[in-house]
Amino acid sequence: MNKSAISLFAGVSLSLCSALVSAQMLSFASPPQGSVWNTMSTSIANVARSKQGLNVVVQPFSGNRAMMDAVDKGLAEFAINDINDVIIAAQGEADYDDRKRGNLQVALRISPQPIGIFVRRDANIDSVADLAGKQVASGWNAFPLGRSHMAAMMATGGLGWSDVDEVPVPDLIRAADNLASGRLDATYFAVGGPKVAEVDASVGGVKFLPVATDAQSLAAMAKVRPAFYFSVVNPAPHRAGIDAPMEMVTWDNVLVVGKGVSEETVYQLVSAVLENKDDLAQLFPGFRDLAVDAPHKLYPGVEYHPGAVRYFKEKGLWQE
Repeated sequence: MNKSAISLFAGVSLSLCSALVSAQMLSFASPPQGSVWNTMSTSIANVARSKQGLNVVVQPFSGNRAMMDAVDKGLAEFAINDINDVIIAAQGEADYDDRKRGNLQVALRISPQPIGIFVRRDANIDSVADLAGKQVASGWNAFPLGRSHMAAMMATGGLGWSDVDEVPVPDLIRAADNLASGRLDATYFAVGGPKVAEVDASVGGVKFLPVATDAQSLAAMAKVRPAFYFSVVNPAPHRAGIDAPMEMVTWDNVLVVGKGVSEETVYQLVSAVLENKDDLAQLFPGFRDLAVDAPHKLYPGVEYHPGAVRYFKEKGLWQE
């Protein structure tokens, strides 16, 4: 076979591969509509369709465990999750102690995600420590991640579940609705979540509670979620409940992918995300914090997908 024929064959093969990737139906497992991850997933799906021709849909699930199970079993290709939860799922610990989810890999670090406990603006609650004896969202049967998130944040104020009046809720959206209706004094959400803005408008204002960030508080939080850290969050139009710069509990949002997803598919999706920050930010302002310069960060217990590794190395973004 001469060089021209080889080049032609390679070109046809590459075009065919791209066409097959574009034709394949890809799905994002996400929480219910109104959550930050659902909004982010929908935004990525829209950009992936318009910029890369990928056939991407968003499939809501009841909570994080269902999402991770879907990706692990190949029922969905991608999901956005807290890196803490991905590590625990891959290792088969805590809420995932029935088995290891060994097919979970990371495609990229998307962004830091601050979270906080929020209350009505007119509530006489100004700190996490003030939650003692208050009606606080608990249970989280449909969204087990909520238990550890709330416990970690309460720990910064020296509180445990025995210090508050536990009110069972199934998930984030129902918890927010219960706060709006007066059944709860406090629950939590990701900063910038559309549901927080909805509650803010319906009750005359909400506020996030500041957390203590001293060494003792950090150590208490780390006992629950070791990959949590603190970051400063500034007010912005899409951040209801944030009126002044404040330190907040933060994790890294990561794009999770199943080990069996093709290298080319992951390469194209990572490209669609990292090369279209402005388009994503127009769909969801939270993408202004997209980690385009540091999408690769080493995490214990999980590996990066080969398609992501290929992209990072090509663009000089890989860190050993």
